[in-house]
Amino acid sequence: MIRRDFLKTTALATASAALPLNLFAQNSAKNAASTGKGKLKLTYRTYDLQLRHVFTIANSSRTTTPIVLTEIEYEGVTGYGEASMPPYLGETQASVIEFLKKVDLSQFSSPFELDDILTYVDKITENNTAAKASIDIALHDLVGKIMGKPWYNIWGLNKTKAPSTTFTIGIDTREVVIQKTKEDAPLYNILKVKLGRANDKEMIEAIRTVTDKPIAVDANQGWEDKQYALDMIHWLKEKGIVMIEQPMSKHKLDDIAWVTERSPLPVFADESFQRLTDLTKLKGAFHGVNIKLMKCTGMREAWKILTVARALNMKVMIGCMTETSCAISAASQLSPAVDFADLDGNLLISNDVYKGTTVIDGVLTLNDLPGIGIQKLK
Repeated sequence: MIRRDFLKTTALATASAALPLNLFAQNSAKNAASTGKGKLKLTYRTYDLQLRHVFTIANSSRTTTPIVLTEIEYEGVTGYGEASMPPYLGETQASVIEFLKKVDLSQFSSPFELDDILTYVDKITENNTAAKASIDIALHDLVGKIMGKPWYNIWGLNKTKAPSTTFTIGIDTREVVIQKTKEDAPLYNILKVKLGRANDKEMIEAIRTVTDKPIAVDANQGWEDKQYALDMIHWLKEKGIVMIEQPMSKHKLDDIAWVTERSPLPVFADESFQRLTDLTKLKGAFHGVNIKLMKCTGMREAWKILTVARALNMKVMIGCMTETSCAISAASQLSPAVDFADLDGNLLISNDVYKGTTVIDGVLTLNDLPGIGIQKLK
């Protein structure tokens, strides 16, 4: 089936994605809802993440990432959330705070009204997806804590199936790339390399002087010509690369579809993909999508995306921004169900606020703590 015919037949595919908690979770929620007399209380504060190294992608570099940390308290139980705002997303600490000031949770009698609460939050404004994610994550953490179960368990996933996470090496000089690879390659089973500049091949060749481990590549829309992109992918396959993210501009969807049709490696959407409603139009243009909580408004929609993507026979990866262990642990709850995981955002910072999902022998290791599985450090 060619891509445009597929789009015609799947226009309503996302309509069936309103997936509530399973029956067991619903019954547990009713039993755990206490007296229902409490009130949901939202608080928040700004925080700046300090990166361990300068982080460079195809079109920018930075040493910090601004975030906003949220908490939702209900009858003595607190759920934690986070909004991370790398510059390219268009959100700032000020815009997130302005959004959160508009959120009135007092109209809801229980945190188990997840769908009603998050539908209300989503309708406050059109965008502000990271701000919305900070509410979603805190609410999921709160509900999971009240139920006494981690979310991977509520979703019926097996935590031992969580994959290895990639570890990202940003664009840099040959010398710096070699040094970073020497430091990090022994700790991880798969690396991720940012490409999209003139020194792409030099980057890969530098890494290959140190390690032969599998590599995922993120071009961050950096390749402009479709034939060049395809030639690069063929060259990269010979160098042990296993997947490609966003080879070209999100505005060149037909060119990307041309590349994907001919690519010997799976091609994933990143900048081209944000929310559930984007999914069906990308079928045929990409083999899979990269789900990021900060772009899709959080865990509720991420679970819907995962389910619909599988129904469309598309691959799935779970990704992140530069984040604390709060958002990383939230995203990791879905990781047993994905093809690739890129959840190293907390490993790139020096001032984490939480302890949660860890990486042991390169593999994401989920704990048994309820909610999103974190402990507050400061």
